[in-house]
Amino acid sequence: MFIQTEATPNPATLKFLPGREVLPGGALELKTPADAERSPLAQKLFAIDGVSGVFYGGDFVTVTKSGGGEWQHLKPAILGAIMEHYLSGQPLLTEGASSASSDESDEFFEDADSETVDTIKELLETRVRPAVAMDGGDITFRGFREGVVYLNMKGACSGCPSSTATLKQGIENLLRHFVPEVQEVRP
Repeated sequence: MFIQTEATPNPATLKFLPGREVLPGGALELKTPADAERSPLAQKLFAIDGVSGVFYGGDFVTVTKSGGGEWQHLKPAILGAIMEHYLSGQPLLTEGASSASSDESDEFFEDADSETVDTIKELLETRVRPAVAMDGGDITFRGFREGVVYLNMKGACSGCPSSTATLKQGIENLLRHFVPEVQEVRP
């Protein structure tokens, strides 16, 4: 098994590509060892000293390191944990665990804005999320109120130094172009 590694715009996060599906059609962010109870692979990754976050995308795993960890020491252990997991045949998620997050149920917007929100979500799904996934992250809709779109940044995007520029110059400009009601985008 050959696992590729790619840098992300976030220096604290690396993207690992195991060459097979990781979480088809979904994304899941695990921020703490307690979150990792849902996934045998995440448990192995959090057991590595210096790992502070795990994110699963369709065909990749991103791992975030804490401030003290160095990639040259962490990377071999992470590669070993990922390889061991896939060779063992274990499922990514424990039985009964769901990859669904609570994002959708926590959304907020006025019913009168539902058509605008549908357009925003479609633009995020078709234009933003595929590009962000290439960098090892994800961005999801959180809410829309008084012209402000609220987004949730995950994986490599969370805490990335260039995330503000991505939000302001990239996503905000795109949404304002297609949806005149949008005045601003905030994390």
